[in-house]
Amino acid sequence: MTDRIQAVRGMNDLLPDEIDIWQHVESVLREIGWQYGYQEIRTPMLEKTALFKQSIGDQTDIVEKEMYTFTDGGKESLSLRPEATASTVRACIQHGIVHNQQQRIWYMGPMFRRERPQKGRYRQFHQFGIEAFGWAGPDIDTEVIRVGERIWKNLNVEGITLQINTLGSNKSRQAYRIALQNFLKDHLGQLDDDSIRRLENNPLRILDSKIPETQEILVNAPHILEYLEPSEKSHFDGLCESLEDSAIGYTINSKLVRGLDYYTGTVFEWDTDQLGAQSAVCAGGRYDSLVEHRGGKPTPAIGFAMGMERLIELVANQGNNENRQRNVIYLIDVTESANASSRIIAEQLRDSGHRVISHCGGGKLKSQLKRADQSAAVIALIMGQSESLTEHRANVVQVKYLRDNIDQQEIPIDDLVAWCNANIL
Repeated sequence: MTDRIQAVRGMNDLLPDEIDIWQHVESVLREIGWQYGYQEIRTPMLEKTALFKQSIGDQTDIVEKEMYTFTDGGKESLSLRPEATASTVRACIQHGIVHNQQQRIWYMGPMFRRERPQKGRYRQFHQFGIEAFGWAGPDIDTEVIRVGERIWKNLNVEGITLQINTLGSNKSRQAYRIALQNFLKDHLGQLDDDSIRRLENNPLRILDSKIPETQEILVNAPHILEYLEPSEKSHFDGLCESLEDSAIGYTINSKLVRGLDYYTGTVFEWDTDQLGAQSAVCAGGRYDSLVEHRGGKPTPAIGFAMGMERLIELVANQGNNENRQRNVIYLIDVTESANASSRIIAEQLRDSGHRVISHCGGGKLKSQLKRADQSAAVIALIMGQSESLTEHRANVVQVKYLRDNIDQQEIPIDDLVAWCNANIL
């Protein structure tokens, strides 16, 4: 007997009863992108490995441990995309759409990282993100953060908090890096193995350590805000002032860093305490050097990405899914003569925007009503039978409520579409 093949670990199926909430959330995200003037981009899921190594950084966990990489035909190293900013920048440079231009871009789709699967974290996961190219001031930083706030508002998600920080320019960050290294070398014997490994090549990532003993050491570590150039401090102060003017609450977290090397300047994270250990729902920041490093002209840029699985879990947990099933109609035929009329009626209802499930396969009225009750429909339309359920009549339709305690009604067939428009939509 052949063994049944299961899905790859960490790569999940989305089943029909889960898709409704996904489609709802996706439609809200698309609408918000449109409202703020962002345009969609779709990039390949497969890119040259060098793109991610050079953009994200050789020393990051993503590149070192998590990418799905293979050699194509024994020649070129390719990788499934672990994130979308590098791909978006590559596409924008390749097609010349950020050269001396300002662009607002959004994307949505699957990403791949070989992490340890756990609740809210998968090896194939989905992200929604935005990227804004060509603006250097803090006003665009505020806009990008405000898009996140709009998402929580439109999805009725509560309990999300904002943390912000700045990583400064390459120059100021280098000065801070030296100061942080000198501080941590005085505590070398107390650091965990990962922190010791990162000390020389990527010491800022130590700030993000989840080891309690390391965090205790970092309480007295120098802060990057002390090493900013005047223009960088002015930019960060401008962001804080703009957030306050917009009534967006925030906390400055001087230990907030991003796990990707391309970030410079503003970084931020939207967090929740409702998803266990995985608190971040959305994160992003500036990457003003990335376009130039990838072969384009110097272009300031900022963006964010959010995990769809975590966002959808929040929406589901708070009961905020817009239930599109509430408008479903189940159409029942009780005679062969009613079948032709029911097909016409079904299409008329669909033309008016209703979702109609037509019963197929025949059967007695009792069995058809059982199928209707097992469906997501709110009403069953019974064609070809009078209210007494004994007399066959072609000019009326019986309306049976499946979810509410409302008496069955008889509607003339010529009035049915208008009645459904008034009572079901």
